[in-house]
Amino acid sequence: MTRSPAPPRAWQRMLSGRRLDLLDPSPLDVEIEDIAHGLARVARWNGQTRGAHSFSVAQHSLLVEAIAGHLNPDWPQPWRLMALLHDAPEYVIGDMISPFKAVMGDAYKAVELRLLGAIHLRFGLPAVTPAVLKRRTKEADKVAAFLEATELAGFERTEALRFFGRPQPLPREVLALLKPEPTEMAQARFLERFGQLTG
Repeated sequence: MTRSPAPPRAWQRMLSGRRLDLLDPSPLDVEIEDIAHGLARVARWNGQTRGAHSFSVAQHSLLVEAIAGHLNPDWPQPWRLMALLHDAPEYVIGDMISPFKAVMGDAYKAVELRLLGAIHLRFGLPAVTPAVLKRRTKEADKVAAFLEATELAGFERTEALRFFGRPQPLPREVLALLKPEPTEMAQARFLERFGQLTG
Protein backbone atom coordinates (compact mmCIF):
# COMPACT_ATOMS: atom_id res chain seq x y z
CA MET A 1 0.00 0.00 0.00
CA THR A 2 1.31 3.43 -0.96
CA ARG A 3 1.60 5.92 1.86
CA SER A 4 0.10 9.37 1.46
CA PRO A 5 2.74 12.08 1.33
CA ALA A 6 3.22 14.04 4.54
CA PRO A 7 1.54 17.44 4.50
CA PRO A 8 3.90 20.34 3.70
CA ARG A 9 5.54 22.06 6.66
CA ALA A 10 3.46 25.09 7.67
CA TRP A 11 5.51 26.31 10.63
CA GLN A 12 8.62 28.41 11.05
CA ARG A 13 11.28 28.06 13.71
CA MET A 14 12.05 31.38 15.40
CA LEU A 15 15.34 32.46 16.92
CA SER A 16 13.66 32.37 20.33
CA GLY A 17 13.17 28.64 19.79
CA ARG A 18 9.43 28.97 19.26
CA ARG A 19 7.79 27.07 16.41
CA LEU A 20 5.03 29.22 14.92
CA ASP A 21 2.35 27.42 12.90
CA LEU A 22 1.20 29.73 10.10
CA LEU A 23 -2.12 27.92 9.62
CA ASP A 24 -3.01 27.65 13.31
CA PRO A 25 -0.84 30.16 15.19
CA SER A 26 -0.82 30.00 18.97
CA PRO A 27 -0.32 33.14 21.08
CA LEU A 28 2.05 31.03 23.20
CA ASP A 29 4.46 30.85 20.25
CA VAL A 30 4.60 34.64 19.75
CA GLU A 31 7.53 36.59 21.22
CA ILE A 32 8.06 40.34 20.80
CA GLU A 33 11.80 39.80 20.27
CA ASP A 34 11.05 37.60 17.25
CA ILE A 35 8.63 40.20 15.89
CA ALA A 36 11.13 43.04 16.30
CA HIS A 37 13.95 40.97 14.80
CA GLY A 38 11.87 40.00 11.78
CA LEU A 39 10.27 43.38 11.10
CA ALA A 40 13.63 45.16 11.29
CA ARG A 41 14.86 42.89 8.50
CA VAL A 42 11.85 43.16 6.17
CA ALA A 43 12.17 46.03 3.72
CA ARG A 44 9.27 48.27 2.76
CA TRP A 45 8.69 48.84 -0.97
CA ASN A 46 10.61 45.63 -1.73
CA GLY A 47 13.77 47.52 -0.84
CA GLN A 48 13.27 50.06 -3.62
CA THR A 49 14.05 53.06 -1.41
CA ARG A 50 16.78 55.67 -1.26
CA GLY A 51 19.54 55.54 1.33
CA ALA A 52 22.31 53.34 2.61
CA HIS A 53 19.80 51.24 4.56
CA SER A 54 16.41 49.84 3.63
CA PHE A 55 13.36 51.37 5.30
CA SER A 56 12.10 48.46 7.36
CA VAL A 57 8.63 47.42 8.42
CA ALA A 58 9.77 48.05 12.00
CA GLN A 59 10.41 51.68 11.10
CA HIS A 60 7.14 51.89 9.18
CA SER A 61 5.31 50.54 12.25
CA LEU A 62 6.88 53.22 14.45
CA LEU A 63 5.92 55.87 11.90
CA VAL A 64 2.30 54.70 11.66
CA GLU A 65 1.95 54.56 15.44
CA ALA A 66 3.36 58.09 15.77
CA ILE A 67 1.04 59.44 13.05
CA ALA A 68 -1.96 57.67 14.59
CA GLY A 69 -1.09 59.12 17.99
CA HIS A 70 -0.76 62.62 16.51
CA LEU A 71 -4.11 62.35 14.70
CA ASN A 72 -5.84 60.71 17.70
CA PRO A 73 -4.27 62.23 20.83
CA ASP A 74 -6.96 60.72 23.06
CA TRP A 75 -6.08 57.13 22.18
CA PRO A 76 -5.29 54.88 25.17
CA GLN A 77 -2.04 52.92 25.17
CA PRO A 78 -3.64 49.60 24.07
CA TRP A 79 -4.94 51.28 20.90
CA ARG A 80 -1.52 52.76 20.20
CA LEU A 81 -0.03 49.31 20.76
CA MET A 82 -2.42 47.86 18.18
CA ALA A 83 -1.30 50.58 15.76
CA LEU A 84 2.35 49.65 16.41
CA LEU A 85 1.54 45.99 15.75
CA HIS A 86 -0.69 46.57 12.71
CA ASP A 87 1.86 44.94 10.36
CA ALA A 88 3.33 42.52 12.91
CA PRO A 89 2.37 39.39 10.89
CA GLU A 90 4.96 40.48 8.34
CA TYR A 91 7.70 39.22 10.66
CA VAL A 92 6.70 35.80 9.34
CA ILE A 93 5.07 36.37 5.94
CA GLY A 94 7.07 39.36 4.71
CA ASP A 95 5.83 42.67 3.35
CA MET A 96 3.78 41.99 0.26
CA ILE A 97 3.31 45.11 -1.82
CA SER A 98 -0.35 46.08 -2.39
CA PRO A 99 -0.44 45.01 -6.08
CA PHE A 100 0.71 41.50 -5.12
CA LYS A 101 -1.81 41.31 -2.26
CA ALA A 102 -4.52 42.05 -4.81
CA VAL A 103 -3.30 39.13 -6.94
CA MET A 104 -3.12 36.75 -3.94
CA GLY A 105 -6.61 37.66 -2.73
CA ASP A 106 -8.34 36.15 0.29
CA ALA A 107 -5.80 33.38 1.01
CA TYR A 108 -3.12 35.89 1.99
CA LYS A 109 -5.55 37.96 4.04
CA ALA A 110 -6.79 34.89 5.97
CA VAL A 111 -3.26 33.91 7.03
CA GLU A 112 -2.44 37.51 7.94
CA LEU A 113 -5.56 37.90 10.11
CA ARG A 114 -4.97 34.61 11.95
CA LEU A 115 -1.42 35.69 12.77
CA LEU A 116 -2.53 39.15 13.87
CA GLY A 117 -5.19 37.62 16.13
CA ALA A 118 -2.60 35.41 17.84
CA ILE A 119 -0.23 38.37 18.23
CA HIS A 120 -2.96 40.49 19.78
CA LEU A 121 -3.96 37.77 22.23
CA ARG A 122 -0.32 37.25 23.24
CA PHE A 123 -0.12 40.86 24.39
CA GLY A 124 -3.54 41.14 26.02
CA LEU A 125 -5.33 42.83 23.12
CA PRO A 126 -8.62 41.83 21.46
CA ALA A 127 -8.08 39.23 18.73
CA VAL A 128 -10.07 41.32 16.25
CA THR A 129 -9.19 44.99 15.86
CA PRO A 130 -12.21 47.21 16.60
CA ALA A 131 -13.60 48.71 13.38
CA VAL A 132 -13.02 52.34 14.34
CA LEU A 133 -9.41 51.61 15.33
CA LYS A 134 -8.83 49.67 12.13
CA ARG A 135 -10.17 52.56 10.05
CA ARG A 136 -8.12 55.21 11.83
CA THR A 137 -4.96 53.11 11.75
CA LYS A 138 -5.49 52.67 8.01
CA GLU A 139 -5.72 56.46 7.68
CA ALA A 140 -2.37 56.80 9.47
CA ASP A 141 -0.97 53.98 7.31
CA LYS A 142 -1.94 55.86 4.13
CA VAL A 143 -0.28 59.04 5.39
CA ALA A 144 2.86 57.01 6.12
CA ALA A 145 2.69 55.43 2.66
CA PHE A 146 2.43 58.86 1.03
CA LEU A 147 5.47 60.13 2.94
CA GLU A 148 7.50 57.00 2.25
CA ALA A 149 6.50 57.02 -1.42
CA THR A 150 7.52 60.62 -2.02
CA GLU A 151 10.52 60.85 0.32
CA LEU A 152 12.04 57.41 -0.16
CA ALA A 153 10.49 55.39 -3.00
CA GLY A 154 10.73 57.80 -5.93
CA PHE A 155 7.03 58.59 -6.44
CA GLU A 156 6.05 61.94 -7.91
CA ARG A 157 3.79 63.92 -5.59
CA THR A 158 0.86 63.88 -8.04
CA GLU A 159 1.16 60.10 -8.37
CA ALA A 160 1.29 59.61 -4.60
CA LEU A 161 -1.74 61.86 -4.12
CA ARG A 162 -3.71 59.65 -6.50
CA PHE A 163 -2.82 56.43 -4.69
CA PHE A 164 -2.61 57.51 -1.06
CA GLY A 165 -4.57 60.76 -0.72
CA ARG A 166 -3.50 64.10 0.71
CA PRO A 167 -1.63 63.83 4.03
CA GLN A 168 -2.11 66.15 6.98
CA PRO A 169 0.76 68.29 8.25
CA LEU A 170 2.85 66.49 10.85
CA PRO A 171 5.32 67.69 13.49
CA ARG A 172 9.05 67.40 12.89
CA GLU A 173 9.51 64.62 15.43
CA VAL A 174 7.13 62.43 13.44
CA LEU A 175 8.72 63.28 10.09
CA ALA A 176 12.14 62.44 11.57
CA LEU A 177 11.05 58.79 11.66
CA LEU A 178 11.34 58.67 7.84
CA LYS A 179 15.13 58.31 7.93
CA PRO A 180 16.21 54.72 7.08
CA GLU A 181 18.26 53.22 9.91
CA PRO A 182 20.56 50.23 10.38
CA THR A 183 18.76 47.00 11.21
CA GLU A 184 19.91 46.79 14.83
CA MET A 185 18.82 50.36 15.52
CA ALA A 186 15.36 49.82 14.00
CA GLN A 187 14.97 46.64 16.03
CA ALA A 188 16.00 48.37 19.26
CA ARG A 189 13.69 51.34 18.66
CA PHE A 190 10.75 49.03 17.98
CA LEU A 191 11.39 47.10 21.20
CA GLU A 192 11.82 50.33 23.14
CA ARG A 193 8.49 51.71 21.92
CA PHE A 194 6.77 48.39 22.64
CA GLY A 195 8.14 48.57 26.20
CA GLN A 196 6.85 52.13 26.63
CA LEU A 197 3.36 51.10 25.52
CA THR A 198 3.23 48.01 27.70
CA GLY A 199 5.17 49.16 30.77
